Amino acid sequence: MNEGLQEVADVVIKFAGDSGDGIQLTGTQFTTNTALLGNDLSTFPDFPAEIRAPLGTVPGVSGYQLHFSSDAVYTPGDECDVLVAMNAAALKVNLKSVKKGGIIILNTDGFDSKNLRLANYPEGENPIENDSLDGYTVHKIDVTKLTREALADITLGTKEKDRAKNMFVLGFLYWMYDRKMDNTIRFLNEKFSHKPVILESNIKALQAGYHYADTTELFTSRYTVAKAHVAPGVYRSITGNTAIALGLVTAGKKSGLPVFLGSYPITPASDILHELSKYKNYNVITFQAEDEIAAITSSIGASYGGALGVTTTSGPGMALKAEAMGLAVMLEMPLLIIDIQRGGPSTGLPTKTEQSDLLQAYYGRNGECPMPVISASTPSDCFFAVLEACRISIQHMTPVILLSDGFIANGAEPWKFPQSADIPEIEVKFKTTLDEGEEKLLPYQRDHKLVRPWSVPGSAGLEHRIGGLEKQDITGNVSYDAENHEHMVKTRQAKIDQIAEFIPVQTISQGPEEGELLVLGWGSTYGVITTVVQKLIKEGYSVAQCHLRYIRPFPINLDHILRSYKKVVIPEINNGQLIRIIRSEFLIDAIGYNKIKGTPITQSELESFLKGILSA
Repeated sequence: MNEGLQEVADVVIKFAGDSGDGIQLTGTQFTTNTALLGNDLSTFPDFPAEIRAPLGTVPGVSGYQLHFSSDAVYTPGDECDVLVAMNAAALKVNLKSVKKGGIIILNTDGFDSKNLRLANYPEGENPIENDSLDGYTVHKIDVTKLTREALADITLGTKEKDRAKNMFVLGFLYWMYDRKMDNTIRFLNEKFSHKPVILESNIKALQAGYHYADTTELFTSRYTVAKAHVAPGVYRSITGNTAIALGLVTAGKKSGLPVFLGSYPITPASDILHELSKYKNYNVITFQAEDEIAAITSSIGASYGGALGVTTTSGPGMALKAEAMGLAVMLEMPLLIIDIQRGGPSTGLPTKTEQSDLLQAYYGRNGECPMPVISASTPSDCFFAVLEACRISIQHMTPVILLSDGFIANGAEPWKFPQSADIPEIEVKFKTTLDEGEEKLLPYQRDHKLVRPWSVPGSAGLEHRIGGLEKQDITGNVSYDAENHEHMVKTRQAKIDQIAEFIPVQTISQGPEEGELLVLGWGSTYGVITTVVQKLIKEGYSVAQCHLRYIRPFPINLDHILRSYKKVVIPEINNGQLIRIIRSEFLIDAIGYNKIKGTPITQSELESFLKGILSA
């Protein structure tokens, strides 16, 4: 009945349906299965903005895209090889992203007159009955009916049985891509161990989907993707927010400091609070505050008390935290502000990705208020970016902003577990006693890095004044003296600028060290830039890639790198923010490529733009 397995190099699958269809769970289970098989992968979950979006409507479509391969993967892919559409709205939203000749799996129950009307199809038009899907391999399956039949003997209501539709589809795809169901069955047993009827219904639906594909003669094609060639080690699939949480736990262990997270829930940063709350046994305290201001000020208090203070947020929360960030700069206290960016302004696009807050991180506070800015590039990179941000904050006595975004936060990729011995310790120096010859603590007496001492409350003889008023140099007393104010402003700026001497020099990721074109990126554009530049180099173009982790201050050799190429292109998911900073700092006439649609830049878009620049 089956024609055997066809081996393919890589596959892009998109799951789409209502937010109540379990799309994200289906995608994450297929992702976990894929990771266990040893494929390299990248994912892109896409959520509706509303908590309970209107069922069957275009704004209510939830999506999960997965790209897996036997080669290295850097993006979730442009066009889909397979689209699973649970209703008419899901097809309408995602059809444009399916390759011609691609496979479309349709739940026919989601294409009745009501669903067609909700998806705003013209009266009398049904895409599964006209010629709009010509050129695709279409599998029409009444998933709803088949799931109900498989669960006929289970004492659940129809609505509860329909919730297992996603497991039926998952089983079908496990058969199509020659997968075993074992890991998902283990997951279901853990998730529903106290709900035996729900457990049984999900497992039966999963198995029914698998056996339906296996026994129905309509489906003859099966596919397999070989393992990727990766360095040996223990891997897990990880999202950016989970990696941040684990990075914070590790920073606490490597510094010997308790970790305090003061946070107010906000999309897409909330998962860090949820994840970190699981690690209380690692001397981690999580506090869900009543608002953004309480969240950051509680973290400042924790740092003042000798802990590693952290707060998490997104763009609107950054605006609310701005005054307290200024307080932390004035106090010169360690503090980590993690901003998971999203589309703005105001509430904007809460569930969509954008590199929207770089200028806010750079300049978005009153007065001269400099702070280091670090960015993460991929989900797994978040772990190491957090460690570096914590190191800088602690060793330079300054608040630090770490930038991620919705794409990194919710996306997943394989992550090789680092060995604890390979992660350097984070040196912490508390001042607990007066030095010889000191009569009293001088809280703003600085070392060669312009760093003041960290003295925590309760240290006898080390009492000192804190607050947001300008400090007198060295003594820390309140000062309104004009000359002192200018001196302190310039000193605080010099301290941040001097951090450039204690961070790695910038490197070229790939390509020649001088030539025609440099593609300069930061944050989540890493994957698409890497993929496109790699392709252009193979085609013989003189093009190189440079990706920034340290954005304030910049590495000391960045100016030299920028001037080694005839043209510099900066792709960003915003209206041009890094490019403004680069132009003002280095007087480089860089060229911007900007996309502001709540979605990542695609390979085809960037490749076309760069080829246009190279041929000009």
